[in-house]
Amino acid sequence: MGLEVLALAAVAGQAFSQYRAGQELSVQAESEQNIANYNAQIQEREAKAIEQRTALEQRRQAEEAARQQSTLEAGSGAAGAVSTAGAPLMLQAKQASESELENLNIGYTGREEATAARTQAQLDIMGGKLARQRGKAEAKGQYIGAGTTLLSGFSSGIDKGYWGKK
Repeated sequence: MGLEVLALAAVAGQAFSQYRAGQELSVQAESEQNIANYNAQIQEREAKAIEQRTALEQRRQAEEAARQQSTLEAGSGAAGAVSTAGAPLMLQAKQASESELENLNIGYTGREEATAARTQAQLDIMGGKLARQRGKAEAKGQYIGAGTTLLSGFSSGIDKGYWGKK
């Protein structure tokens, strides 16, 4: 009788170990997904901060460009040049063009950085989902292994005459 109980305990212990390993894999996968989602939230906040910083930089640059344009016009007027024709007008147009290009470049750079942060956020989310699915599959494999261990252990016990055949 003692050998039967020992064999049953060994089979049950092995099956429980596999079942427990499956639970641990499932919890680990859920943790990995939570971490990935948290990282995605951080990336999304970073994207919003970049957009806000870019808007501020563009506004400051536009204000500075307006001051430079005013200084240029005042300098031309103080020199006695007519600012609505000829070289002074071309100089003002060139200054305005360069200022606008700089402003557009600030906006472009900011949009690219924000897009990169959002792309990373999406990659983090996908990585988390994959980790979760992998964990589920690994856990399922452990659960199936636990069932297989029980069945083969009981079958072996029956073959050895521990249960059923007497």
